Amino acid sequence: MHLNFYSQILVRIQAALEASSAVFARFTPGAIETEYKIGRDPVTEADRALDAVLRQELLRDGEGWLSEESVDDPIRLQRSNVWVVDPLDGTREFVAGIPEFCVSIGYVEHGRPVAGGIYNPATGETFLGSIASGITYNGNPSQASQRRNLAGALVLASRSEVKRGDWKSFENAAFTIRPMGSVAYKLALVSAGLADITFTLTPKNEWDVVAGAALVRSAGGFVSTLEKTELTANRRDPLLSGLLASGPFLKNELLALLEPHIHVAEQAR
Repeated sequence: MHLNFYSQILVRIQAALEASSAVFARFTPGAIETEYKIGRDPVTEADRALDAVLRQELLRDGEGWLSEESVDDPIRLQRSNVWVVDPLDGTREFVAGIPEFCVSIGYVEHGRPVAGGIYNPATGETFLGSIASGITYNGNPSQASQRRNLAGALVLASRSEVKRGDWKSFENAAFTIRPMGSVAYKLALVSAGLADITFTLTPKNEWDVVAGAALVRSAGGFVSTLEKTELTANRRDPLLSGLLASGPFLKNELLALLEPHIHVAEQAR
């Protein structure tokens, strides 16, 4: 696809992110009623309102739709161009009033995440980009970290994974671990070079990671599944075993660090 096509996609994503800002203005983080899905995942009125606005702003005839808050329509599997969105990634943080939640919009072309937009209304940060244009952070051109070794690197970890003890084996590593909510927000920060690495060794759905993965790739960074393959999206089963993302020069060290865990993931398949 040519640059003009991606420019139009980014205009649509930007408009959807701006529309989501108006929705967020109706709610107060930390003071919102919460329901729980099966599995104890929280959901709020904001999740549903955002999903409706994003669908209205983004979806066009002939495109597919995959959202955490929509009933999955298998017609998406017949579409070449698909929106993969999480209207509110980091709902737990939103409910608790922690400023680590975001709207996550990914655009997939023939199974490849090629464009994305992520907006954190609590911090006012917007990450936007495509593989044709690179990325911007709050409107300014940005790129993934250029760090060349793990020593001293900033690694963003899932707060819930740290609480469970999943990161204990990395406690004495030569890098700094910062627990945070919202995997989409963590990926966005890596895409803009505001952190060096993020990874999750636990399963995530496509809507959690597609936008962020598109941004990291568009920023020149490295993205991989736990099976050491390129992330593909719009699959029948949207659940991924995990994801790795970093600046381009950290790829080999990161894969070496996680090799034992990647091996476990491969055995579990």
